[in-house]
Amino acid sequence: MGEASQYHLPVLLNEVVSHLQINPEGTYVDATFGGGGHSRAILEQLNENGRLIVFDQDEDAYNNRIEDPRVTFVQQNFRHLQRFLKLYKVPPVDGLLADLGVSSWQFDTAERGFSIRFDGDLDMRMDKRTTLTAAALLQSYSEKELHLLFQNYGEVTNARTLAKTIVTERKARPMRTINEFKSVIQPIVKGNPQKYLAQVFQALRIAVNDELGALKDLLTQATEVLKPGGKLAIITFHSLEDRLVKNFMKTGQFEVQDDPFSFTTPPKLYRLDTKKPVTAGPEELKRNSRSRSAKLRVAEKL
Repeated sequence: MGEASQYHLPVLLNEVVSHLQINPEGTYVDATFGGGGHSRAILEQLNENGRLIVFDQDEDAYNNRIEDPRVTFVQQNFRHLQRFLKLYKVPPVDGLLADLGVSSWQFDTAERGFSIRFDGDLDMRMDKRTTLTAAALLQSYSEKELHLLFQNYGEVTNARTLAKTIVTERKARPMRTINEFKSVIQPIVKGNPQKYLAQVFQALRIAVNDELGALKDLLTQATEVLKPGGKLAIITFHSLEDRLVKNFMKTGQFEVQDDPFSFTTPPKLYRLDTKKPVTAGPEELKRNSRSRSAKLRVAEKL
């Protein structure tokens, strides 16, 4: 199966649908439309009174949109969830899904600048209407900012050396394209070059798109828009996101608070449907390599 068709392969599809326990006349949000696979499966379970609101800031996703009177497509980052649900007069929702994986389609389109396999502009913006590209970030961030970025978002082993190299070299050597950037950092690549570059690129992508900030906004607003008993289902692909989702579903906070002198327990917002994250079975792993790192967590709003 070619990678282009993987764009239409939604991860953990059956697991998502069964955990959402779809009410045929309910209202659902797919915060990450992508290839539309999850949306189509949800739509199949809805009757003519059901409603689906989908978010995706990406133009390619917009071109995949579903022509159906029950579907509203919002071409925006999901961090604007609450604002647009108000705008479209959407009642409290029965379920919200977000699949935080970057679609294979984005990785396989050279000019998007997400992939280490192609040369192209060092861009990485999910939403072309924003201004900060990966190239601009590499030029403008301080050494300390770059160090923390690669350390926290990419878990890059020699994040400090990497930051120093970029800052030293950027005056003299351009880093506008993927190949230019790769040649600048070539001498300091540690371990398996593919894995190393993947971590570096992941860190840049998270920063360019403020992915963790957007996820926090989504989780906070999900609590406002879900009705009691509504399901929150999030699929993550790396430990940073998974930790935020896990903490939030458990405690309603993003960081685990270890204050021994605090006697106030914040009110519980959710009941966990999944004690452990749901992962792909052997069939799906064979069919879709991207499902390898996918983790689904589901919780019900109290």
